[in-house]
Amino acid sequence: MGPWGAELLGSAAAHGRVRKQTNFTAPSNPNHSFLFLEGECKKTPEGLLQRNGLGVHTSANGMMYIGSWLNDKMNGTGRLEHPSGAVYEGEFKDNMYHGAGTYTFPNGAKYIGPFNENKMEGEGDFIDENGVVWTGTFNGTKAAGLKHKLKM
Repeated sequence: MGPWGAELLGSAAAHGRVRKQTNFTAPSNPNHSFLFLEGECKKTPEGLLQRNGLGVHTSANGMMYIGSWLNDKMNGTGRLEHPSGAVYEGEFKDNMYHGAGTYTFPNGAKYIGPFNENKMEGEGDFIDENGVVWTGTFNGTKAAGLKHKLKM
């Protein structure tokens, strides 16, 4: 993502906590803009604002992120809601799903387990759209040898 230019709308300060709406535009792509509704920002040596701390980000296409930021990237814990209805809730590192998390697909199926750079990786559970739980080792989009988890 990188540093973003900003025009503050109704905010009292260009450095510190944003209490009102901030409209960001990417210098490399003036057609990409989003709202940073509430959160902490800091000014870079170049005079651009970067999101840091907790905040809410809503993009023009309807994607919304609520969570932690570090150096203008999603880092720490948060929730990312996609316009498709998919939702990821968990740990982020440098704008990627990384660490423990839950990804809910638009059809209601979900994966619960570890992520490594946006990929399902390690021991986890997949719950299909009918509520049937499958467990096993995931490696990206592959999960050879999944076992049906019986409810006792």
